[in-house]
Amino acid sequence: MVLGRMLAFTSILLCLALGAPEFKVSEWVPLERVVDGDTLHVRRAGKLAKLRLLCVDTEERFHPGQLSSSEKPQTVFGEETALWAESFFAGRTRVGLCFPAGRESHDAFGRLLCHVVLPDGRDYELELVRSGRSPYFNKYGNSEIAHPEFVAAQAAARREQLGIWNPRTNAARTAGVPSTKRDYARLCSWWGARAEALADFQRRRAAREPGLVDARDAEALERLVGREVEIFGEPEGELREVRGGLEIELSKRLHVRVPRDPQLADLGREYHQNYFYARGRLERGKRGLELRLERPDQIRRAGPEPAQR
Repeated sequence: MVLGRMLAFTSILLCLALGAPEFKVSEWVPLERVVDGDTLHVRRAGKLAKLRLLCVDTEERFHPGQLSSSEKPQTVFGEETALWAESFFAGRTRVGLCFPAGRESHDAFGRLLCHVVLPDGRDYELELVRSGRSPYFNKYGNSEIAHPEFVAAQAAARREQLGIWNPRTNAARTAGVPSTKRDYARLCSWWGARAEALADFQRRRAAREPGLVDARDAEALERLVGREVEIFGEPEGELREVRGGLEIELSKRLHVRVPRDPQLADLGREYHQNYFYARGRLERGKRGLELRLERPDQIRRAGPEPAQR
């Protein structure tokens, strides 16, 4: 309890020193359930809403009968973080929802993406990062609200070896038994490279470069059919070999075909730069929209490769 108050006070001082970001609350909602460290259920307009918190990615708690993944295994610290979150929110009847730039969006599982603001004005996600219970998760882009604060909070937690940054966390207690740990050095390098690619695209889009379009922007793509475009996106799954080349699925409605090139083999894999630009004529095909490229140099990585650590 004392440590928690000290960390909260330190977080407040950190925000004051850096210039506190504005986590503008769109609405206050009743808290229904704490699922784990970064997933909460709330009651919104009388209906249950599942939240996925932005900028954080706590470790998985134990799920009997459910297999662990190499990127995000179930860990002792994941279970401890989930139990800590249940205790942290005990007695709190409501939380504030904050959406970057006021935009509401959902993840692939239908969960509402947002920041959770506590009644005293603190951002819960910053608390998780500052206490070492989560890394700064910028795999899908840097925070629009508090990027410097998240970077500083993570640096402080690493420096003090809190939570996931403590070498003893999740270490096997029995000699010869392998430890179940996430490789945060490798993960953070990968996420950072992806975030850099996204930031570059956002700068180019803000400059209104002609023909530049996001692969997820269905309306813009429809307007550009028959024209030369430069599409930004990432593969949905592994690349597929087709007659005469490779097919990259960007969505169920958009495919890119390109001649085989060994340099593209790892485009959709973990720990590699996944985002790319493809330039060509956008056409309507049998399965939706297609970009057929004649040369491998019509496609290029959108950002740096992650540093191999």
